Amino acid sequence: MGSFNTSLEGWFILMGFSDWPHLERVFFVFISIFYFLTIFGNSTIITLSRMDRRLQTPMYFFLNNLSFLDLCYTTSTVPQLLVNISGIDKTMSYAACMTQFFIVLLLGGTECVLLVVMAFDRYAAVCHPLHYTTIMHPVLCQALAMSSWVGGLLNSLIQTGLIMTIPLCGHHLNHFFCEMIVLLKLACEDTGGTEANLFVAGALILVCPVALILGTYAHIAHAVLKIKSRAGRRKALGTCGSHLVVVSLFYGSAMYTYLQPVHRYSGSEGKFAALFYTIITPMLNPLIYTLRNKDVKGALCKVLGRGTDTR
Repeated sequence: MGSFNTSLEGWFILMGFSDWPHLERVFFVFISIFYFLTIFGNSTIITLSRMDRRLQTPMYFFLNNLSFLDLCYTTSTVPQLLVNISGIDKTMSYAACMTQFFIVLLLGGTECVLLVVMAFDRYAAVCHPLHYTTIMHPVLCQALAMSSWVGGLLNSLIQTGLIMTIPLCGHHLNHFFCEMIVLLKLACEDTGGTEANLFVAGALILVCPVALILGTYAHIAHAVLKIKSRAGRRKALGTCGSHLVVVSLFYGSAMYTYLQPVHRYSGSEGKFAALFYTIITPMLNPLIYTLRNKDVKGALCKVLGRGTDTR
């Protein structure tokens, strides 16, 4: 089997979860349910943020962007996965694979930067509450959201360009979508230099944002410790706790996947890790942000006609 990525006529067979054929129906049911909950939860947040004026603030503007990203991110992989598990078609052309690879990296990279932006928003709210509305001006919010997309686009262009320079041999991808490490395993030649470049690119889009977020929350923690009242501390921590949980889930699974050497990669572990950050995390995000959020619950009750406010 020779290399084929110099043309768009190549094709792949996505192995998916064919190693566990007796579990494919179970996977199909659960993944379908999770996908529905992801669409429902994130669509609800987007709808509520547009309908209720209390949710038209910088914090909810960025949460709205995160929900839209999660919808797109999940949709870029899950429909293909469901078709794969059902056994209808396990093939994917090289062109479709590279397109999916580009889109997944674009959306994932954008979310990496957006989570930093959301941390900055929490920093402004907790550390500079009197100037919060002045700092987080709508023009700045839009510029920060746009910068997230630009950062994700640059990351995707670089990593996709590097992958497309590698000659690939073979057609079987031991995954349910076009993942970087799995593609590297099909390389016909030594990829040490490309792997190093991809590692640097991955570190820039993953490690640097994490460092910025940790630095931001160090300042937030310092400001919270200066608050004398317990109620004030609880309120400040409440606005940041949800974001920290989302950051831990997203970056933890992404760093496990993208910052490990290719020779240590386990196909089985990689698939389940990918399920976590492509399905589980986008599904949990709406719950994490709304379970203890009175504004969102109040807006939902208002829409459902069960009340006008929960405060």
